This record gives sequence, structure tokens and C-alpha cells, in this order.
Amino acid sequence: MPRAVAVNVAANTNEPGFRGPVYPDGSFAYVPIPEPAATLPRDRFPVDEPLPTYADLDLPFSLPEELRGTAVHMDPEFPGVHGRRHATYGDPYAVKAGPIADLAAGDWLLFYATLTARPYGWRGPVGQGTDAVPDPGAMDDDLAPDWGAYLIAGIRVETVLEGPGREAAAALAPTNAHLKRDPFDARVVVRGDPAASGRFERVVPLSTPDAGATANRIVTALSSDSGKGPWWRRPMRFDEDATATLLDRIAFE
Repeated sequence: MPRAVAVNVAANTNEPGFRGPVYPDGSFAYVPIPEPAATLPRDRFPVDEPLPTYADLDLPFSLPEELRGTAVHMDPEFPGVHGRRHATYGDPYAVKAGPIADLAAGDWLLFYATLTARPYGWRGPVGQGTDAVPDPGAMDDDLAPDWGAYLIAGIRVETVLEGPGREAAAALAPTNAHLKRDPFDARVVVRGDPAASGRFERVVPLSTPDAGATANRIVTALSSDSGKGPWWRRPMRFDEDATATLLDRIAFE
């Protein structure tokens, strides 16, 4: 029976200044954060590929012109999403790396993001901007009215490396974004099964339908987190029974 850990990823109001959208039916867009760290020259990447920018992303809305040339931290990466082919994740922070390092083959590394409710056809931070909100009556009943925290994707773990050096990490997950950084900084690196990993068809809410800052039962009853304070920034552990319950809620694209 697999276990799971869920960690927070993706765009937020600090980086790059807006959250990704969740639409009235629970579909959504995965928007990575900007790359905040110094990176190697391209000829020193483990694989021959450019550092991706926001202009390279396959997004259903427009971005401000000044953001389009900004490099993105494409981590986690999922097969078929934004041109990626592998399922990998790296993390430099001990608070997340510790729980992730406890995972084994067959366990799940889940990802959640804070997303803002947007109407279908939202044109992005330019165009409709931040004032575009969907008709509350059109929203699915389990979605938060403004912003909320939602599970958006998962990696079925094949291998976890704790405290790897650059060479070992490159052998395991050569396309991972942390291998483009100078210096290499990941405390843990995960490679997943590409056939069993990816984005979800629909978000799985972690917030209540009343308020994004209020945790629902998945957090308070199934996870290791209390749901108090800024729970939407913390890693969450799920035991075997809780993971089975979660997996029943999840459908991949």
C-alpha cells in the first residue's frame, strides 16, 4: 500500500505576481514560478536544451510582455506538460526534502498549488487582469469562491535520492531544473514513472468551498497537518489508508 507526500508548487502572488487559474469545472492551468537562482551556461547542462522561459509555456492565456522572456523553474516536470517528457522533482529545502526522502518506489509525490477562480476564456494578467471572476453560480460546489489550495498533479515514485551530488542527480534525472542551477542545490531528487505520473484532469480541493484559507477534511482528517495557520505552504504526509482515499479522487489527463 503506497503512502504519499504533498508539497506546494507553482505560481503565486509573490512569484511571478499572480496565481494560476482554476476554472468553474475544476480544470486549471499549471504555471511554474520564475527561476530565482543563477544558472549554468547552456553548454554545461546535462542535456542539450535551452533554459525555458514563460514564452515557451503552453498556457491558455496571455502574459505581460515583460514576463515572457523570464526564465522559469520547470520543476516539477510532467510528461506532455509544457513540452516536458519526464517526471522529476528536486527540492533544496529541508522542510520538504525530509518527508520526500522517506518515500519509496510505488509511493506518491503529490503537488498542490494555490489557484484563483477565473471564468472560462480568462485572457490572463493582461486583458481581463485580476478583476475577472466567474459567476459564483457557475462554479462547482467544492471549489473556493476566490482563491484556494488544490492538488493538481502527482508523480508515482520510482527512485528517490537524498543529498545527491550533481553527478548522481544527473544520472537519475538529467532534465530536472536544479541541474541547471549554479551551484546545484537539491537536497532530494525524485524520478517518477512517466506512464503513471502527470497533471490531473481536475483539481482536488484542499480548501473548503467557503474560504481558501480554511482547510477541508483532506487536510485536517487525512493528512499529517493540523489545518491551522498557513497550512497551504506546508508539506503534508498521508498514510496508506489516506493515500488510497486520495487516489480514488484523482484522474490523470
